[in-house]
Order: sequence, then structure tokens, then C-alpha cells
Amino acid sequence: MTTVVAYEGDSAWGAPELVSGHWLDGPGQAVVTARFLTAAGIGVGDTVTLDEKGRRATVRIVGEAFFTQDGGMTLLTSTATLAELGLGDEALPGRFHVRTASGTDPGQYLDTLNRALDGAGVAALAHADSGNSSSVIVAMDALIGMLTLMLVVVAGLGVLHTVVLDTRERVRDLAVLKALGMTPRQTVAMVVTSVAGVGLLVGLVAVPAGMALHGMVTPFMGDAVGMTLPETVLAAYDGPVLAPLSLGGLVIAVAGALLPAGWAAGTGTARALRTE
Repeated sequence: MTTVVAYEGDSAWGAPELVSGHWLDGPGQAVVTARFLTAAGIGVGDTVTLDEKGRRATVRIVGEAFFTQDGGMTLLTSTATLAELGLGDEALPGRFHVRTASGTDPGQYLDTLNRALDGAGVAALAHADSGNSSSVIVAMDALIGMLTLMLVVVAGLGVLHTVVLDTRERVRDLAVLKALGMTPRQTVAMVVTSVAGVGLLVGLVAVPAGMALHGMVTPFMGDAVGMTLPETVLAAYDGPVLAPLSLGGLVIAVAGALLPAGWAAGTGTARALRTE
């Protein structure tokens, strides 16, 4: 048994993201997920026969989409298929999707529509065009964000540890330079710049390496839930995003070096000269 969701009219603009094939453009067509195709042992281009109280309708799978409603086992088709199954009169619309014209105030439109629907037992809700709003994508984004934050913290602590050891070993040299006239600000700048170059180089190397790793790992995350992820999920990087990411190593290096740099700048010259 499977759930059938029927669309009427021009529904391409509100369709789930397609992985392959095309959206419904005529009667006798259906769109399903990779999980449905795997469970049925079929592929895009094959046919499926639907049976309802002795009446049958055959639909051809014309596209594979990404959605997680009903565990991804829902079959999407047109209302013409319901008519073939004798459900044309019984099947009432359960949801209407409305796309507002450009320049329309969504809040005002929603308030007006809800006032018109008051007393009918239905309500209108606004849904932002967020693209990847699936619970699977949200969970994946949360996991990736948490891992990224942990890696940033670990990297910053690693820089802090390295710079602390290096600064303590060079404390006498820094004291000599301070005795010759180096200011605290120059001391901080010297300590920070000692790791800035390495941080910048690491950032430039890590970005393409991370993109390659993302391209290999993300599809496996989709496979774990029996789904083929759309290209919009895999192509997560563009120019405006890559530029700040390439400076990430520099930012982490500077942030990790600031504390020991401040300690070096505040250490008294006489005390440091007595340190061997």
C-alpha cells in the first residue's frame, strides 16, 4: 500500500526538487523518490500499476524527486490518475498552494486571506522559499554545523598551545627586543604575524580539500537514508562563500595567537631577561 498525492494544474513551480527525469506534464505520469524506486525494484521510465477497489490505472515513472513525506514512499501523480481509479468525485483537495505575484506583501496577503477564510475551518500559512527545508537536510546541516564548530574550536586551541610554547621559548629574545625599544603593540604584531602566514596557507589548501571531501561524503549521507540528494545540496559552494572560507585559517590562527601575544607584550623586560 502506498500513499498517492495528486496535483492539478501548473504545479511545476511548487514541485519537490528533482534528481532526474522531469516533472508531471501530462496524464498517466508519476514522480517518486529513490527509496520508492528501490523498494519497487524499478527505475525512471518504468511503469507502476495502481489498484483501488478493483479499478486499475497504470502510470509511468517520469522523474525521481527528493522529499521525505511519508518516509519517501509517496507517489506523486496528476488528478487524471485519480479519475481512472474512480476517485475523481471522492478525492477532495486537501491543500492549495498559492504563489504570490512579484511585489506582493506576503503578510498583508496572508491576513486578508485568513479573514476571508474565517469560519470555514481552514487557515492559510506562509512558507518561505527555503529550498532545502526537508527534515533530512535540516538534520544534515545541523550535524555539519556542529562538526564545523568543533573543528574550529580544536584548531584554535591547537594554535594557542603552539604559540604559547613558542613564545615562552623566545621570551628572552623578546625581552632583548623590548629593551632595544620594541613597543607592546609591535610585540603583539610580531607574535601574531609569526602564525598568520601559515594560517593563510592552510586556509587556501583546506578549502579545495574540504570541497572534495564534501563531494564524497555528502552523497553517502543521503544513501544512508535511502535518498539521492539533489544537485542543489551537493553544489553548496560559490564565489562569495569561498572567499571568506579561504581566510578561515588566517582568522583562526590570529584568534589563537592573540592571548599569548598579549602575555608576551605584558611581560616585564627585566623579569624576562632573568628567565633562562
